[in-house]
Amino acid sequence: MNSIAVKARHWSLKVNWLVERFTVGLLVLLVLDVWLGVLVRYVIPLPLTFTEELARYLMIWMALLAVSSGIAHREHIGVEFVFTRLPPRLRRWLAVSFDVIALAFFLILFIYGIGFAARGFSRLTMIYAIPKGYPFIGVPLAAGLASLQLVLIGIHDYFAERAPRATGSTLAPMGDE
Repeated sequence: MNSIAVKARHWSLKVNWLVERFTVGLLVLLVLDVWLGVLVRYVIPLPLTFTEELARYLMIWMALLAVSSGIAHREHIGVEFVFTRLPPRLRRWLAVSFDVIALAFFLILFIYGIGFAARGFSRLTMIYAIPKGYPFIGVPLAAGLASLQLVLIGIHDYFAERAPRATGSTLAPMGDE
């Protein structure tokens, strides 16, 4: 059973590795975009108006995608005061229950996010005049990644040898299962 927990953790870390790299790429683009915006506004008078809108969408995508990374590292909000005082068996069930509740939320967000993004293709952005559906795709994408991470972390929590010590703490390294 422990091998199931190790495999779930392994896949969670692999998915998170990709998400973190993509998020860092978005951060680099955001920094470059903001610097370009400052330069064209105060130093080089060029009529580039897209920088503010691009920065907004890059920041939203980064924040949404970072949610799955927080779930992978177990750095989301939890009720520590009660959780840490419970016996290990009860902590395991409570952690899995938290995962199931969060999974239900993110699956609902995923389903409604698809409709939200689909409706966005009928509206255009102010500056780019591209369909808003492209930036809105970040909502179901992030919710889907968060759901995947919750499934993997829930499997880990359920099958790991030791019950989680805390709800918001980073999981033990793979060798400490």
